[in-house]
Parts: sequence; C-alpha cells; structure tokens
Amino acid sequence: MTAKVILLVEDDPRDEELTMRALARSKVESRVVFAHDGVEALDYLFGQGSHSGRDVQDMPALVVLDLKLPRMNGIDVLKRIRADPRTRLLPAVILTSSGEERDRLEGYSSGANSYVRKPLEYTEFASAIAQLSVYWLVINQPPPPLPIRAPKP
Repeated sequence: MTAKVILLVEDDPRDEELTMRALARSKVESRVVFAHDGVEALDYLFGQGSHSGRDVQDMPALVVLDLKLPRMNGIDVLKRIRADPRTRLLPAVILTSSGEERDRLEGYSSGANSYVRKPLEYTEFASAIAQLSVYWLVINQPPPPLPIRAPKP
C-alpha cells in the first residue's frame, strides 16, 4: 500500500518543521506535499500553475490548512475546495494558532471537517498532530471516489 498524501498548507517554516517531526513520531505512513500559500495549494489540487500536468485524480487523503496565509487566506482556499466537485468531499482540517470564535465559525461554515488550534508546547503539538493523522489517515473511512469531470468553462 502506498503512503497516503497530506497536503500541508503552511507558510511558517517553524510550524512546517514541527508538523513534519510530529508526523514522523506518529508512525503513520504518509507523504507530505507542501504549499506555502493558498494559491500554491489550489494550483496543486487543480493541476495548474507550477503543478500544471499533475494527475488531478491523485488527490491527497487530507488537506491541513492554516488560516493566515499569503496571497489567499485559508478560508478562501477552503471555499474554493468546497465549490469544485472534484474536491468537494476532500477532508480538510484547519490547523491554526487562532482561538477566535469567529475564525472557528467561519471555518466550519466554509466546510472545514475539523478545526484544531495549534498547542504552544511541542509535546502537546506533537500529540495533536499524531491524533489528527491517525484519525484522518487510518480510522476515518473517506467517501468513495467520485467520477472526476473537468469543470464547465
């Protein structure tokens, strides 16, 4: 079985590194694809821009999305993911430092499957990432694949 892919949309290199270390500690087999802003994330998902030619039928098992991103914020990325039939059912988890109630409400209203606040302590952060990866990559039963059709122009 091939490793499931996680699309990690994170602009902070320290949080990216902490997430990678935590995933390695979780022992859940996965491959991480990085996007450092919202536009890059959408380019990857829809096989455009720098990811032109990517097989868009090969979707990640999980999108882990920060809210505060350059060029396009996480909420706008999430709305675009949910608006396209190719990605509408793709599991998307917001992983953010924001504890603002309005951010949480907007995240869920925009189609987030989960909202996880980044713990400040590394051990708590590593535990949260391990639990997240076990749940979404091992325990969760994803929806069956939908026939992929190009969107109408």
